[in-house]
Amino acid sequence: MNYTTQLDAAKKGIITEEMNVVAAKEDIEVDLLMSKIASGEVVIPANKNHEALSPEGVGEGLRTKINVNLGVSRDCNNVDAELEKAKKAIEMKAESIMDLSSYGKTFEFRNRLIEISTAMIGTVPVYDAVGYYDKDLKDITPSEFIKIVERHAQDGVDFMTIHAGINRETAEIFKRNERLLNIVSRGGSLLYTWMELNEKENPFYEYFDDILDICAECDVTISLGDALRPGCINDSTDACQIKELITLGELAKRAYEKNVQVIIEGPGHMRLNEIEANVLLEKKLCHGAPFYVLGPIVTDIAPGYDHITSAIGGAIAAASGADFLCYVTPAEHLRLPKIEDMKEGIIASKIAAHAADLAKGIRNAEKWDNAMSYARKKLNWEEMFKLSIDPEKARRYRSESLPHDSETCTMCGNMCAVRNMNKVIRGENVSLLKYNDEK
Repeated sequence: MNYTTQLDAAKKGIITEEMNVVAAKEDIEVDLLMSKIASGEVVIPANKNHEALSPEGVGEGLRTKINVNLGVSRDCNNVDAELEKAKKAIEMKAESIMDLSSYGKTFEFRNRLIEISTAMIGTVPVYDAVGYYDKDLKDITPSEFIKIVERHAQDGVDFMTIHAGINRETAEIFKRNERLLNIVSRGGSLLYTWMELNEKENPFYEYFDDILDICAECDVTISLGDALRPGCINDSTDACQIKELITLGELAKRAYEKNVQVIIEGPGHMRLNEIEANVLLEKKLCHGAPFYVLGPIVTDIAPGYDHITSAIGGAIAAASGADFLCYVTPAEHLRLPKIEDMKEGIIASKIAAHAADLAKGIRNAEKWDNAMSYARKKLNWEEMFKLSIDPEKARRYRSESLPHDSETCTMCGNMCAVRNMNKVIRGENVSLLKYNDEK
């Protein structure tokens, strides 16, 4: 090949196979897509070693994508159960799966996942380090952290969360600005702890150029992690978060110089009225790089319903310009999600993404809604089910309460506005007292 990464190819004016696939999926001109990749506004996470991948684009002017988190932990170490979740997520057309495994044979699970997944795969290498080396956090060396990054890249991971923004300087800002909930990012807390215990710089910041070389070799997109994202409403848009965002923007420029594609990760927990400003800040400070938001969760009072609190925030964020939504399930803050939790989280996130695409005017987004509206106008129930984001649930609700008149539903019956308007427009009589089959 005459290029190293999708970004390198785009800068050289080379249209890759992955660009052609993404342009067809998005129904946009491939030359336009290439120019957006060259500017850093769009990425195509596509590791050269991920053979099963069906590539997707993430960024400005494209459909909002969603990510599903899964993986094994010390308390729930069932590889087969997590693989079943992954298969379900792919079936439900999630564009991305992040393997957050933190215990046991993580490499076995990761390789099996990459082998079957048409969705892009992301990981967080720092999670893997403790289990991989079977060492206490303090005793892991900088070179060992970097070797984990290299292993993930060689395995075929399409993007990696690298918490390089929480360096010694950012940590001092955190110490001087008291938070209600401190650091809630798992990766951020691990690296802050490592720095404090060893009195050294964050290895992912200190050896960032080495990480970029690894990413460039396999074409891994670097997802710059928000180690200081707010974990509660009280801490949103504070000095710690903004200082880290500035650092992430500086790191993004260094990545572009080495032709490594970049995603920026963002909050977190946040008030509704702060979301748009945060998206604008990210786009400005990080040079238009695609924005990957974790929610945002818009209130802290809803354990068991955080798929809803995050869908509200996600819709606003994406409508304001965010490009990539990390799903949240009803189990958030409570336990590892089960497959039904995952399904609810995917549906909530997909609704948020599609609602935002309508607001952003993404090409062809409205076709789906218009098709559903036409089916409703015709009272074509079978077509409505097929077009539903969750056909199974729609069919079940309908079957649980069948009306006398099959055209209507048990909410309105003879008062069905759609049925009656169809009749009147056709010049037919409308009776509210009798069903069609009554004399």
